[in-house]
Amino acid sequence: MTTTPALLQARELAAEPGLVHGFSTLELGSVGLKQSPDPDAVHDARQRFATELGLDRANLTTIGAVHGNRVARVNAPQDVVDDVDGLITNKAGIALFATYADCYPIVLWDAEHRAAGLVHAGWRGTEADVAGEAVRAMAREFDSNPARMKAAIGPGICGRCYEVGEDVASRFDQRFVRDTTPGKFLLDLAAANRAQLEAEGVTQVDIIGLCTKETDYLPSHRRSPDGTRFGGIVAIR
Repeated sequence: MTTTPALLQARELAAEPGLVHGFSTLELGSVGLKQSPDPDAVHDARQRFATELGLDRANLTTIGAVHGNRVARVNAPQDVVDDVDGLITNKAGIALFATYADCYPIVLWDAEHRAAGLVHAGWRGTEADVAGEAVRAMAREFDSNPARMKAAIGPGICGRCYEVGEDVASRFDQRFVRDTTPGKFLLDLAAANRAQLEAEGVTQVDIIGLCTKETDYLPSHRRSPDGTRFGGIVAIR
């Protein structure tokens, strides 16, 4: 019998002293509130997720994702930071949190300055270089050196499954786009985000490589547009 994991972690970041990170699975339940018919169940799932990582759910600071490239620094726990798709912090006791269904979570870690970030990257955010903006924000706010940072790209819809129209495909470098049927294209958002991180000087990029649409224990808006979400958490100890 195959056991569904409660959470996933990037191998290259899992052993980093001082960094806490993880991505929840449906084993813990949906952590998305916006379309949930049962908010209490969502709050319970968030509590279980935080507990799995040894964190206090009360300290979750949520990305109010709007599919853009704004990044905010967090100095104290708060319920939600509106109108951003990235959060960064160098304070212990703050758990950065976001929800996902096909978009990509991106974790950033600067061990030298004990600073971390969490990004929400869909196609619009990727087009707007939200990952690159988060790296630049960490360099600006914490004096982080991108060459010494580590990054991880979590689960998201893969380049075999993410079919888009020409209006979206034409916005991206063609190395990330592949033709399918007439007027339809496959877009590799993980590769695009990796390229943006590397363009900022981040060479240590770990890609988990799990596709949300292909993985039954992860929610996918393309597979089931029912509002179910998995979560990403990043914190400093």
